[in-house]
Amino acid sequence: MNLSPEIVAFAADMKRIRRDIHANPEIGFQETRTSDLVAQMLSNWGIEVHRDIGETGLVGVIRGQSDGRRIGLRADMDALPMQEATGLPYSSRNANAFHGCGHDGHTTMLLGAARYFASTRRFSGEVIAIFQPAEEGLGGARRMLSDGLFDRFPCDEIYGLHTWPNAPVGRISLKIGAAMAAADNFDIVVTGRGSHGAQPHYAIDPVMVAVSIAQALQTIVGRNLDPLKTAVLSITQIHTGSAHNVIPDTARISGTIRTFDEATRDMIAQRMTELAQSIAVGFGARSEVILDPRFRVLINSPVPSNAAIAIARDLVGPSMAEFDAEPLTGSEDFADMLQHVPGAYMLLGQGLGPSLHNPQFDFNDEVAPIGASLLARIAEARTAA
Repeated sequence: MNLSPEIVAFAADMKRIRRDIHANPEIGFQETRTSDLVAQMLSNWGIEVHRDIGETGLVGVIRGQSDGRRIGLRADMDALPMQEATGLPYSSRNANAFHGCGHDGHTTMLLGAARYFASTRRFSGEVIAIFQPAEEGLGGARRMLSDGLFDRFPCDEIYGLHTWPNAPVGRISLKIGAAMAAADNFDIVVTGRGSHGAQPHYAIDPVMVAVSIAQALQTIVGRNLDPLKTAVLSITQIHTGSAHNVIPDTARISGTIRTFDEATRDMIAQRMTELAQSIAVGFGARSEVILDPRFRVLINSPVPSNAAIAIARDLVGPSMAEFDAEPLTGSEDFADMLQHVPGAYMLLGQGLGPSLHNPQFDFNDEVAPIGASLLARIAEARTAA
């Protein structure tokens, strides 16, 4: 690998920082300690820091040797609201908070790139280091955007990076175009009429309505979607009732939808509403469909993507840089930033191990210098493009 020697030289510091962040995780919009830590390090390196963007988010501005383009680099800082089960010496000290998605590593890699820039300044223009809160479904990117992120810190291009388990260590991949799915949460509230469990003829049973709706929803992808397109509709919760002998008044179905284009997104929403309402009416009940759009489709722009892959090939070798990866049904709110600024989102292999969002997951510190070098090389090249 052709890593930046300056970054390799402080790899041990990156490991220490990452494990400190891992041991002190904070969920979305509560990343006060993490934000303080990042701000202090940036300031110590002589980097201009702007805070309170998207509540706990912050931006570091690093100016090069002359005028040039502005390149944004983004990392997410928040942890998941789940309990860690790794048993590691640096495991989470905070109940129900855990860096189970590698954001501790993402923050560390961007800090590593920022430290490199501060000491070398071998670029023109500006590097905009964006440390984002609340990526895990809470809309941190949108909050930063609503606080004027790109009005205050204009970027010509923007890049992000995510660690990826069960891919070879150091493998860098991306998909040009629609790379990650849009995500919409849904709730369907069924209202019937309760009764004693021994006298169901007096009830309009919302449990039976909910079960019928749940079965019907599974036909949308299989029977309404073009077979050459992709979507996921997963029911993840059904809540109803409080006792063995009581037919309840209401039932609630919840889940997630993943799509790769707006036409499919709209079709699924329409068919869900039609099925839920018509099935409920058939039983003499009522239903309400509540859709909660969370993430847009993540679209990697061609020019930044091709530039990133060329740099990745030089960094890790041609066989370890994949430019035509399969699209992912997972979602990422970096997509909102890519709606405003062209850019690319990459995956960095970290080797075999538990998957993301698994209580046994841990970021592989071995890949931190690789990710930091990748971000640094991209910014150096693209500020001068």
